[in-house]
Amino acid sequence: MKSYTYVEKSGKNFKPTATAQEVSFAKKDIYAKADKNRIAFWEDLAKEGIDWIEPWENGKAYQQKGNSFAWFKGGKLNLCYNAVDRHLNKPEKSAIVFVPELMHEKKIVISYKELFKMVNNAAAMLKYNGVKKGDVVSIYLPMIPETLAFMLACVRIGAIHGVVFSAFSPDALRTRIKDAGAKVLITSDIYYRRGKKESLKKKANKATRGLRIKKIIIPRAKVGKFLNQDHFNYIQPEVMDAEDLAFILYTSGTTGKPKGVMHTTGGYAVSTYWSAKYIFNMQEGETIWCTADIGWVTGHTYACYGPLLNGATTVLFEGMLDYPTPARYLQIINDNDVSIFYTAPTALRLFAQHGNKYPNKYKLNSLKILGSVGEPIDEKTWLWYYTNIGKKRCPVIDTYWQTETGTIVICSPPGIGPFIPSYAGKAFPGIDYEIADEKGKKLPLEKKGLLVQVPPFSPSLIRGVWGDPKRYKTYFIGKYYLAGDNAFKDAQGNIRILGRSDDVIKVAGHRLSTAEMENAIEGLLGVVEAAVVSKSDALRGKVPIAFVKSRWPMKEEKIVGIVNKKIGPIAKPAKVYFVKDLPKTRSGKIMRRVLKALLANEDPGNIMTLVNPESVKDIGEMLKSPPSPPKK
Repeated sequence: MKSYTYVEKSGKNFKPTATAQEVSFAKKDIYAKADKNRIAFWEDLAKEGIDWIEPWENGKAYQQKGNSFAWFKGGKLNLCYNAVDRHLNKPEKSAIVFVPELMHEKKIVISYKELFKMVNNAAAMLKYNGVKKGDVVSIYLPMIPETLAFMLACVRIGAIHGVVFSAFSPDALRTRIKDAGAKVLITSDIYYRRGKKESLKKKANKATRGLRIKKIIIPRAKVGKFLNQDHFNYIQPEVMDAEDLAFILYTSGTTGKPKGVMHTTGGYAVSTYWSAKYIFNMQEGETIWCTADIGWVTGHTYACYGPLLNGATTVLFEGMLDYPTPARYLQIINDNDVSIFYTAPTALRLFAQHGNKYPNKYKLNSLKILGSVGEPIDEKTWLWYYTNIGKKRCPVIDTYWQTETGTIVICSPPGIGPFIPSYAGKAFPGIDYEIADEKGKKLPLEKKGLLVQVPPFSPSLIRGVWGDPKRYKTYFIGKYYLAGDNAFKDAQGNIRILGRSDDVIKVAGHRLSTAEMENAIEGLLGVVEAAVVSKSDALRGKVPIAFVKSRWPMKEEKIVGIVNKKIGPIAKPAKVYFVKDLPKTRSGKIMRRVLKALLANEDPGNIMTLVNPESVKDIGEMLKSPPSPPKK
């Protein structure tokens, strides 16, 4: 396969080559066009990219009252039709490539015609189980084709899907099922993780004990065949208003209770189609491998809807990227002619531990774009990715976005650039981000502050928090949407993300609530209180560290175990410190910034407002002293 060079060095940074500019869907003048009239810009994109049953009312593509807003209200469409049915003019084109974890199992290639059949049969199954428009369906599945089929089946019939990460514990699943009021749970009997069977059915049964909910269980042995049998039940796509809900997705917040982020049909469809097209230069028939699990928004948008809306092929891999060998991810890219590889810095740091030994064995000529997601990518990892995976041919596009934004909102499009290691880039065309202070006042360039989105808001931005309208209001500061991250903007308008401004930790690209972890720990008999903060980690970016005050001596394994049980292994504290007391203000608020500073061996700053300043000295001495040798 012939390879092309899409990026070249330009001083300390990188820029697109003439070839990249020529083949790019997003041309250099796109920002100027968008800035003239952002509402008209999105309106034109909506008409061009999405098939509508009925148009929205002229002149009312965007409406806003306070923090409530709507895009394309009154317009009618169906998200499943746009992702599947409209590609049936090329029925044999590949839609999904499923790669099992076990090496002896053959990959399964599913065409758009076969996916159409699977989705309709899944929709018929949901209807048989009493699911109607507006009902919530919980999906607790690994990375198998049936996961996408049931998501698409939900939006086909107007049901709202709520996907739960398959590694989450029964308690975490139960919390999300109950909050959503789900009518049906779709799960599987098992899946494979590092060669071992993991029983989802067992966890699902525990999670639903005592709940009135129907279950559909997919046998792992019938992956790719469960919905693709001889019978076929055609289900007419439901006519949906652009502002009808498509799905809810639970994300961690600063309270213990996960929040159900609500996304609507029309705005999400438009933003997803065009972000995939412009940012990944996604051509019809090309193959993208987004390594994110479907339980996270990245999996929703760039492993399911984005590729399928564009008529591309999406790769689903069941297992771990380095199993059974550190070259597994390279083999998958090579064997499936992957042109777009989208993964997290955590995975890249894992790959980089082996140096260039494995990448040197593969030419990877099919690749044209490398994406990074989940957390800011550091310069060292960026350069390793560019050199060893991209072979100095492919741009590394760092993408910033959130569950709440639904799609990528800050990046450097491949034909525009520049590509600056450690910078996210500019706001996506038609979206405006600024830096503000805590009162919502815009700050000058180069000044650090809060990252905010300026109205008119992006079409795929959160429309509400499921069952909690008060919580939705906390997303806004004045007229701005508050991203919850600190950042600054340079003189050229490039944005650098500096990390979370609230009590949420990003572990390996996954947002985890400190409050949810603290609640789990504090539920243990003998625990007085707990505080969880983040610490930098060479592999995972950030890891949770727990500070625990207990009534009697406890073992670290007990603390780690309860977090694993209540939330899942991704949230396990990397270290537990048992302390005499936690630094608190006179109002009782635990000063987590002080704990973070002590972990980083930094000055904790002003501690005069603390009711117990001696706790800072005690914890500081504990952190400086070497660990005790193991008892013989």
